[in-house]
Amino acid sequence: MSLKENIDPNKMPKHIAIIMDGNGRWAKGKGKFRIFGHETGVSTVKSITEAAAEIGVKYLTLYAFSTENWNRPPLEVRALMELLVNTMRKELPTLMKNNIRLSFIGNKKDLPTSCQKQLEATMEETKNNTRMDLVLALSYSAKWDLVQAIQKIAADTLSGKIKQEDINDHLIDSYLSTHWMPHPELMIRTSGEKRISNFLLWEIAYSELYFTDKLWPDFTKEDLFHAIYDYQNRERRFGKTSEQLNS
Repeated sequence: MSLKENIDPNKMPKHIAIIMDGNGRWAKGKGKFRIFGHETGVSTVKSITEAAAEIGVKYLTLYAFSTENWNRPPLEVRALMELLVNTMRKELPTLMKNNIRLSFIGNKKDLPTSCQKQLEATMEETKNNTRMDLVLALSYSAKWDLVQAIQKIAADTLSGKIKQEDINDHLIDSYLSTHWMPHPELMIRTSGEKRISNFLLWEIAYSELYFTDKLWPDFTKEDLFHAIYDYQNRERRFGKTSEQLNS
C-alpha cells in the first residue's frame, strides 16, 4: 500500500521546498558524465511535481541553480542552461494539462538570454493556471535575496517612503523575492548532505527539515509521500510548549 493512503489531507503542507542534490554523484556512480545525471533528474522533477499537485500541495519550490553554481565548469553550466531551456519548452503541455503555473525566484538578469526568454514565455503561458505553483529557484541564493531586500529598504527609508520604526519581519518579508507565497512548512534535501546551502534562509526559520540519503534521480513519489507523512507526525511548537499546544 502506498504511503499516500496514510497522508492526512487536512495537515498537508501548503508549501514544500526541495534541494535537489546528487545528480552528479548519481551519474559518476554509473560511469557517466555529470550532465547525464542532470538529464535524468529532469524526469524526477516531472514525477515529483505531478505527485505534489496530485495530493494538494499548493507551492513547490525547487532549488534548480544557485548563484554559487556559476562557479562550476563552464561546459557543465552551458549544458545545464540548455537543458533548462529545452525542458521548459518540452514540458509546457504537461504544465497546462495539470493546471500548474510556473513561477521563478532568483537573479534573472544573470541567466543567458535564451533562458530568460523561454522562462518568461512559459510563465506567461501558464500564468492563469491555479492548481499549484511550481517555483524554480534559478541563479538564486538566500544571501543575494536578503541583500537586494536590504538595499531596497535602505533606499525607501532614505526617500521617506518608509520610516525606520516601520522595519520589522513582516516588512522584510514584503521585500524578498518570495513575498507572494507562504513560507515553506517542509524543506527536503536529497543525497545525504545535511546543510541548507544558502536556500531560503529567512523563509525556513520554522520549516520542518527532512534529509534523505536518496540521490535526486532516485527520489520517487513514495519518497515524497514518506517525507510528508513524517512531517505530519511531528509536533510543530513555534516556541511554545507541548502543553500549550494541547490545551
